[in-house]
Amino acid sequence: MSEKKRRVVVTGLGPVSPIAIGKEAYWKALHEGKNGISSITTFDLGDCPVRFGAEIKDFDPSAYMPGKEAKRSDRVIQFAVAAAKLAVEDSGLDLSSIDPYRLGVYVGTGQGGIETSFTNFGIMLEKGSKRVSPYFIPMMISNMSSAYVAIVLGAKGPNLCVVTACATSLHSMGEAYHAIVRDDADVIIAGGAEAALRAISIAGFASMKALSTRNDEPEKASRPFDKDRDGFVMGEGAGLVVLEELEHALARGAHIYAEFTGYGTSCDAGHITAPDPEAKAAAFATEHAMKMAGWNKNQVDYINAHGTSTGLNDKMEAGMINHVFGPDAKNITVTSTKSMIGHCLGAAGGLEVIASLQAIEENYIHPTLNYETPDPECDLNIATGKGVDRKVDRLLVNSFGFGGHNGVLAFERYAKL
Repeated sequence: MSEKKRRVVVTGLGPVSPIAIGKEAYWKALHEGKNGISSITTFDLGDCPVRFGAEIKDFDPSAYMPGKEAKRSDRVIQFAVAAAKLAVEDSGLDLSSIDPYRLGVYVGTGQGGIETSFTNFGIMLEKGSKRVSPYFIPMMISNMSSAYVAIVLGAKGPNLCVVTACATSLHSMGEAYHAIVRDDADVIIAGGAEAALRAISIAGFASMKALSTRNDEPEKASRPFDKDRDGFVMGEGAGLVVLEELEHALARGAHIYAEFTGYGTSCDAGHITAPDPEAKAAAFATEHAMKMAGWNKNQVDYINAHGTSTGLNDKMEAGMINHVFGPDAKNITVTSTKSMIGHCLGAAGGLEVIASLQAIEENYIHPTLNYETPDPECDLNIATGKGVDRKVDRLLVNSFGFGGHNGVLAFERYAKL
């Protein structure tokens, strides 16, 4: 007789976003359609043609870690630690009661400590190599967010830093799912963090013509699937969740937000930045996630889209959804959280998963801001205005990253078998 498959559920949410920090405040902001995009005033952008973004203002790392340690940590590490602590607190986990070797951390990031890199590069050029900080390397390397969270939590189980650009968070969660199913851990804190909203990164994306240039009306710049979109808006933050083996969660009476039932991953293998216009690999990832979940195409209620507000991505994603679901696509409500929080790169998927779970928890799907002029090439059932009141039992979350990395996760309302 085959052994019963281990099931994975979500029991804790830790958002650090441009519109709010913490689950309650984040969901309230989503419900209200709060816009987190504005002109940047906290650092010098020089002659950069893009002068706005989705910034986390007044973030105080000392609320989550000792001040001395915060000074020795890049902003991306600070975000990751804050999100991890919020997620664990929300989950009600008593870490002292968990075998530390059964507690894992999978926190990815797209760019790592890029502010630290930029700052120390300038110091070396101006003052010489001996003035480079001795903390430069541990502040800069991408894996340190995952490592630091493990240090803070005392987590000695599996620990990975996935780096797949904008698909980072979903791949982190998907790989964590597999680790729990194969009995490598009982609990894993998973997701992504990013603190790349800095002059050098903005300049790089602006040079690629990937960013919106609506400097005069930044609050209207992120407009996923809208015909008048002109590029994405950079954001920052962290989105981590507590993934837990079902029996472990039930034994401690945990609140279960949803069951994690499917994970699809693939690569376009076509271009370093542009998505495959035929979306064959993205469609494969979507279909694989649903196959793993055991769903039919007419059972999906909601898709939290990658929805970047770029011409190529939105057209590709809309075409993929219509191809995969056919006539059933019109019955699926679609939103893009990026319309409110911008594109948080490696943290995007994590924050979007947390936003999506609100739909199951509250039977409410948040709006997509700035959707004013429908694009016939993006023919989807977009939630606009004040959002949509709808019972959601099954949902998908999409992320597609530079390099052709695709990730799709499937979540459903928890039900006893």
